[in-house]
Amino acid sequence: MSVVDEIKDLKNIPHHVAIIMDGNGRWAKERNLSRIEGHRKGSEIVSTIVDVSRKIGIGVLTLYAFSKENWNRPELEVEALMSLLGEYLQKELPDMMENNVRLTAIGRLHSLPGFVRDILHETISITGKNNGLNLNLALSYGSRGEITDAFIEIARQISEGALSIDEVDEELISQHLYTRNIPDPDLLIRTSGEMRLSNFLLYQLAYTEIFITEALWPDFTPEKYLEALRDYSKRERRFGLTSEQIRGED
Repeated sequence: MSVVDEIKDLKNIPHHVAIIMDGNGRWAKERNLSRIEGHRKGSEIVSTIVDVSRKIGIGVLTLYAFSKENWNRPELEVEALMSLLGEYLQKELPDMMENNVRLTAIGRLHSLPGFVRDILHETISITGKNNGLNLNLALSYGSRGEITDAFIEIARQISEGALSIDEVDEELISQHLYTRNIPDPDLLIRTSGEMRLSNFLLYQLAYTEIFITEALWPDFTPEKYLEALRDYSKRERRFGLTSEQIRGED
């Protein structure tokens, strides 16, 4: 049985999977390669995981591709990452169209270099009518910045009289986040064994199930993906309720 078939046989598959793709640099260092080669290998794994996600019926796949803090990395590494992003989008566009994948992106996209921004917006536009897997890339993204942007916009609307302070609630805040049209993640996967969220979807992950794997991102095979999804399928999501309430017992 293939990995895809094994995943399809699971009793409970998440609708929205978010992944912190970590470990490209360490993977490269272990092999005496440049960090850029690690990132290149990582982009190949993205293609694989997107394909598996599409085949098993995942609705949304959000990938933490480039954080706001990543701008502080060495200039040559940042330039290489931007080039790899542009290459990935151009290379994968035909497959996105053939496989009904819709691309979206969240973050301070205006900070991206012009050539990458143009490719990104063009890919988003071309795939906009696709209704299969939603591949959502977090680019120049930081959750604290996202929340700050949301509150600035809410404050502006209050000052202009378009909103009253009594209308501000959790749902209103959610509708002002970058993810306003995307449901909260059901499962967060972090590779490389690190035990932190790294400023990723802090508001949206309130009730998300978390799976940490020691595998570095370039080693995150479909079999590793199956391991995470199998673990998720065994969990009981209570959202603050008791197990008895979930089962409808007194």
